[in-house]
Amino acid sequence: MCCSPASLCPPGPTTTPPLRRPPRARCVEGRGAASEYHSAATTRSLCSTPFPHRSPVLRPRRRIPASPSLLDDNHFELVHILIKMAVSLKSSGSFCSTPPQWLHSTRDRILYGYSHSNAKECTCKKTKRPAPLCVKATSTKVELDFNDPSWKQKFQEDWDKRFNLPRITDIYDLKPRPTTFSLKKNRSPAGDENGTPMDKWNGYVNSDDRALLKVIKYSSPKSAGAECIDPDCSWVEQRVHRAGPRKEIYYEPEEVKAAIVTCGGLCPGLNDVIRQIVFTLETYGVKNIVGIPFGYRGFFEKGLKEMPLSRHLVENINLAGGSFLGVSRGGAKTSEIVDSIQARRIDMLFVLGGNGTHAGANAIHEECRKRKLKVSVVAVPKTIDNDILLMDKTFGFDTAVEEAQRAINSAYIEARSAYHGIGLVKLMGRSSGFIAMHASLSSGQVDVCLIPEVPFTLDGEYGVLRHLEHLLKTKGFCVVCVAEAAGQELLQKSGATDASGNVILSDIGVHMQQKIKMHFKDIGVPADVKYIDPTYMVRACRANASDAILCTVLGQNAVHGAFAGFSGITSCICNTHYVYLPITEVITVPKRVNPNSRMWHRCLTSTGQPDFH
Repeated sequence: MCCSPASLCPPGPTTTPPLRRPPRARCVEGRGAASEYHSAATTRSLCSTPFPHRSPVLRPRRRIPASPSLLDDNHFELVHILIKMAVSLKSSGSFCSTPPQWLHSTRDRILYGYSHSNAKECTCKKTKRPAPLCVKATSTKVELDFNDPSWKQKFQEDWDKRFNLPRITDIYDLKPRPTTFSLKKNRSPAGDENGTPMDKWNGYVNSDDRALLKVIKYSSPKSAGAECIDPDCSWVEQRVHRAGPRKEIYYEPEEVKAAIVTCGGLCPGLNDVIRQIVFTLETYGVKNIVGIPFGYRGFFEKGLKEMPLSRHLVENINLAGGSFLGVSRGGAKTSEIVDSIQARRIDMLFVLGGNGTHAGANAIHEECRKRKLKVSVVAVPKTIDNDILLMDKTFGFDTAVEEAQRAINSAYIEARSAYHGIGLVKLMGRSSGFIAMHASLSSGQVDVCLIPEVPFTLDGEYGVLRHLEHLLKTKGFCVVCVAEAAGQELLQKSGATDASGNVILSDIGVHMQQKIKMHFKDIGVPADVKYIDPTYMVRACRANASDAILCTVLGQNAVHGAFAGFSGITSCICNTHYVYLPITEVITVPKRVNPNSRMWHRCLTSTGQPDFH
């Protein structure tokens, strides 16, 4: 018969030494997912352990005797301590203070402006212990208290305010007119005196249509790639404006002068977007379409004249890579560009470019609003790096990955054909490793993938070089893929910048090539290193089928957005839907690979590489 806590059983003879008081749980700061906040009813411990895969259960140092006759005063003291700790856990939600939060993803910080990742935990003034559910999230727009039952409504209101699209009607009192865009055409088209097609075509987007930016309901902040707003990962709709043609427009097509400019570096698909913008403008009835040569430089540099564009002229430009209009980095002051726009009487400006170009487009939009000019500035995101916030992908990325895969395949053939061959490929990725990660996944031939978001070391027991030794011993060859921005902390920084203000990166590819050769020479192991740098080859080519379709839709939607009266927006794809986003929401910082995401985990599974630090 088991003794109850209220009864006293006489201790029997035992040789078991007295048990010492069990240690209190320790909070160990790590680089994993952030710790969770739980309600008072939650009984799980919040403290992490040195073994994240194990549940943080407190165990006595020695086994407690099962026989009731062996329980002595020390054992009763231990039971009493455990009961008190359990009660403490139930009331406070934790045995110890919560460790510093770790951002689950870049989108936590940028997408929401606030999340429980940077939440502040309130403490009880009397006990100095964490108070249950007393958590606040801060934002530049609004402060949320998750104890407030209406916090979701406040979040929704703030979200809708942030993602409300700027319009030319914000500064001009304009009345809309029926659209001239229709795809239902007859041999002898009938229309009213304004040229509006007389049909019942239901191909228009309602201005109240919204697309969801997120569709996954995460149950815990520790779920892989979790993007949570509050401690409980509550579902809150994050809606953005759906892209497409509207029934009413704010421009007279015959009076419109539209301009197209391509900025920054080359990207597969530029000509496809230019072509579709021209096609769609002509469908609306616009006759005056021009191209600005060589980026923003074409607005102010003498000798660079605007280029008239038409369907006949751009019909086949998508069959070649590069930019039909030319590109350049940098540019004049915003005021000089807007002076040129005003002098040329441009009504719509379509800007194709990446993060820096988007920032420039937003500055032009703001200057036009300041001067109260009726000008719609619409951007189309262009970068092979895929590093613009909130978007599924940017045009040119798929083509760049496909071309990079060819370089990896060449490195694989070279490495496998050589004795102790090592194929080393450096791919573009100024601030993110999306190309390297996706090319490694798609090729299936990479043994080591190095990206700037995941730190690594070359030397030491857990360094990359030691792993290459292992691969040569076990496989006989290996392939390494490295993003150009990876490992910059290992190199000497020059501090120089290009015309766009971007820091010129040190060459990690050449550095690794030299380090690999020296390492294997020092240990007396022959190694045949083949270094391939396809930097400009992956972008100076024609868009593949996937990018061509994306370019077609983005270009058409850019024109629809301009005629709908929007300005300071970008035409993009989010959560597989085509939407409009305010430029201000996508230019804060570059998008980066989330090391906790499922995609990076898939890459690690494919390569089989360990941690290199």
